[in-house]
Order: sequence, then structure tokens, then C-alpha cells
Amino acid sequence: MRDLNDLQFFVAVVVNRGFSAASRVLGVPKSRVSRRIALLEERLGVRLLDRTTRGLGVTQVGQQVYQHAQAAVIEADAVEEVALRMQAEPRGLVRLTCPLGLQGAIAGPLPSFLAAHPQLRVQCIATNRRVDLIHEGIDVAIRVRERLDTDADLQVKRIGVSRRILVASPNLLAKTGAPKSPADLGNFPILDQDEQSGGTWLLTAKNGETSSLSVEPRLASGSFDILMAAACQGAGITLLPARYCQDALVSGALVRVLPEWGGTEGILHLVFASRRGMLPGVRAVIDFAAAALRSSAAS
Repeated sequence: MRDLNDLQFFVAVVVNRGFSAASRVLGVPKSRVSRRIALLEERLGVRLLDRTTRGLGVTQVGQQVYQHAQAAVIEADAVEEVALRMQAEPRGLVRLTCPLGLQGAIAGPLPSFLAAHPQLRVQCIATNRRVDLIHEGIDVAIRVRERLDTDADLQVKRIGVSRRILVASPNLLAKTGAPKSPADLGNFPILDQDEQSGGTWLLTAKNGETSSLSVEPRLASGSFDILMAAACQGAGITLLPARYCQDALVSGALVRVLPEWGGTEGILHLVFASRRGMLPGVRAVIDFAAAALRSSAAS
């Protein structure tokens, strides 16, 4: 077996369940992936994949070859990783995901961070979709969850707690009056982060009392910018992270609604693949993101 790239291509096809997806992950044409797999099958003298109109399947011998090929690719990556660890300067591409609404915390200090590490490239993906770090090739993910991730293949770095509060325009409340209890929220237009047709708000009072409210939002968007702009213009009541709407509260564009109540607290944390966690570039991005998020929370 002389060409390790062929094994890498085969592993990528199996993991991503197809030639097209594998080619996108590898960054090479689909025709090249298909040709290299065919040559690998020819060299081994066995069929590794079943190609049908219904999809792609792995043969029995293909499953066994995949296990050894995956181990070989991991070991090859480990060799490169050892070499990279010897380099003091962070370099290469690091892929970072960030929830919508938190990108502002890292946007300000990011140019200075890049200037300090000229050989480092960062791809920042802003999305509320839960990403699979291993299969999607993500190095670091910023997450806000009610519970910390417990995947054994991942490491977690806890940053702090994200509180969500109910806010609305004072002009809206001047017209409609303010709700006296969570149950009253059903009489007001709601702006919700859940982009589905309807959702549930789980609210907690300072005394520990809880309330569950089914909402049919007048506006639903995963973008905090859209929700806050709509709230400032009197479109409805929304539930936003306290740190995100701090400036609007200070200026008076928004006011607290039911200040004794708030959304379930989320744990702000970083997640990264344990095997890649100590690479200089990845470690630098982890430290940068942690510092930026802590600074944003303290301001």
C-alpha cells in the first residue's frame, strides 16, 4: 500500500456517505475521488463500495478495510500533529463556529488577533445549527446550552453563564400596558428566536418558580439583530441575552418586561476535538475566543 491519499479518500467517502460530500470535505473534484477509489479497488482486487441508484453502500470487506484505513489516516494525522506542535507560531486554517448573536463578542478583537498571528487563517461560521465537529471538520465551536456537552471525543472549556431577559419597546408598553405575569404574555405580540411556526418559552423567576408558555410568534428569526431591531420599533416582546441588549436598555430603546422572570440560563462554553486541541493554531483560537467572550460578558 503506497498511496495513503487513496485510503484518505476512501475513509472520507464512507464517513460522508457519498462521493459528492467527500469531495467537498476534501476540497478535490468528485471525479478524482471516484477515480482514486476505483484504482484502490483494482489494486486490492476487491469491491469496497456498492454503487446503486438508491445510494452508496459499503461491502463486507469494505467495512474491514475502512477500519484499518481510518486507523492509518489517524496515525498519519498524528505524525503531522507532532511536527506542528514543534512550531511555536500558530499557522494554518482553523475553523470556528459561533451562534448568531454572539459573533459581535469576537468581531471587535479578531483583526488584532489575526495581525498578531500572520500565518494563521480563521474561518468563522455564524450559525445556530448544531454542528458535528468531527464529521464537519470544525476545530472550535462556541456554544450556549442548558447542559455541557458530554461527548467523550470532545473537550469542553466553560466560559460563563448567559442570561436571557424579556424586553420590549417602552412605546409598545405605553399603548398596550405591561404584562403582570407570564400568563399575560399570550396577549402580546411575540418575537421569538425559534424559526419554526411555534415554540415554548421556559421562564424562571428569581424565587425559583417556573412557568412554561406556548408562543405563536409574530416574528421568528435566529438573528438577534432582527429580533432586537423589531423589538425597538415596537413589534413585540422578545427574549434576548442580557449582554446583547445592554446598550438598548441603557439608551431606553428597550425596557425590561416582567423583570422578576427570565429565560433558562445557558452555559456559555467552547467545544473542540480532543485530538486537535493542542495544535498551536487551534489552541491560540481557543484562548482568543475565551478571552473575547469573557471580556464581552464583563463589559
